[in-house]
Amino acid sequence: MDQNDDDLLRVLIIAPSLDGNDVGEVYSAFQGIKALTRKADVTVLSSSREGAVPLAEQLPQAKVITWPELPLLYRKFERFNAQAKPGLILFHRQVRNWVRNALASGTRFDIVHQYLPQAMRHGFALRGMGLPYVIGPLGGGLETPPKFKDEVGPESLATRLRAIDGFRLRHDPWLKASYQQADLILGVAPYVGDRLKTLGIKRFHAMLERGHGALPPENIRQANIGQLNLLHVGRTVRTKGLRDVVRAMAHLRDLPDVTLTSAGDGPDLAACRAEAHQLGVADRIAFLGRIPREAVEDEYTRADVFCFPSYREPMGGVFFEAMAHGLPVLTAARGGPDFIIDDDSGIRLAVETPEQFATDIADAIRSLALDPARRLALGAGARTRLKSFGNWEDKASSMIALYREVLNSRVRSMSPRITSGAASSRPARPALTK
Repeated sequence: MDQNDDDLLRVLIIAPSLDGNDVGEVYSAFQGIKALTRKADVTVLSSSREGAVPLAEQLPQAKVITWPELPLLYRKFERFNAQAKPGLILFHRQVRNWVRNALASGTRFDIVHQYLPQAMRHGFALRGMGLPYVIGPLGGGLETPPKFKDEVGPESLATRLRAIDGFRLRHDPWLKASYQQADLILGVAPYVGDRLKTLGIKRFHAMLERGHGALPPENIRQANIGQLNLLHVGRTVRTKGLRDVVRAMAHLRDLPDVTLTSAGDGPDLAACRAEAHQLGVADRIAFLGRIPREAVEDEYTRADVFCFPSYREPMGGVFFEAMAHGLPVLTAARGGPDFIIDDDSGIRLAVETPEQFATDIADAIRSLALDPARRLALGAGARTRLKSFGNWEDKASSMIALYREVLNSRVRSMSPRITSGAASSRPARPALTK
């Protein structure tokens, strides 16, 4: 750790199913928490699955307490368990009991941070115990644009849960109070704050869940007018926008050197292939399906533009990958992408109807194909933008600063007057009692 023990904040982390060998939001949470253990006195409360590497071994600088997850939930009902997380009822009870016993024995924490789960359907495990707490980064909750619902098809479990989430945020007193009483709520993008602001939350801060790792060497790309290699990477579901890019290619018949490569598999891949043949653009599209990680990196190197118009994307780790390779990004002006990408790193498009979206994607592709200088400038801007987000250590430092702001705000709200004298850099420790 890079500070004296007396200066370290004592942080209690709640993060069920935390595992550094997992993917997605769990991986990001693990990396953020691991970086925090080098800057704070961290205790982690989590759950574990059979056969997983013990979390205490993965986080040697933290105090780790775990409880086993119910095998039946993740073996027989994995999809339902991942979305609804019924095991949280037991986990939250275990967390509350452990914290009550810890406080009774004299253990003190400066602040509690519920890192996981990210969905806006799970309340705070320790609500009502008088502890200053942070929730997030929260994500998800984006609805399918109305004009796209017919093509997205029957409602999935996730879609049905999102509909229930909206009702609960309006009417569930326990869930509402969890957010209303939070000292700080983190969201993966500003849209999360927009959704929660009607609850009267105290404070919101948009913070990307990911930090960047080591960047690959800069790639010097060719800048030929009319030549463009587009790349789409990700699970091929309707909402990721691959079908919209295929349709856009049909508007670019006069630019035969504009090609598209798709790396990823999923339920919408067959429809994308069929539409490419129907529109007569299959000869300019390479559907690679699922390919190894090393091959994906090669595709990033060969591409000129990352075209990923996902319109229900809360964050999107693939944006970080593409930006690290210096690729300009063409995406939707919605959700996480609208926060990650700015005007210096890519093009964001409104999402209204399938016809409008495909036409606007085609127009944006055309503009980049015919203006290589702009394309190269946006690629350089994408890499610069990524660096501005910081690496995992930077994110941990930012998190520590937010913790201190929360605690100092609490102290100010409890102080009857402001006294003279130099202020300490360490916030006063509030009494954390039941």
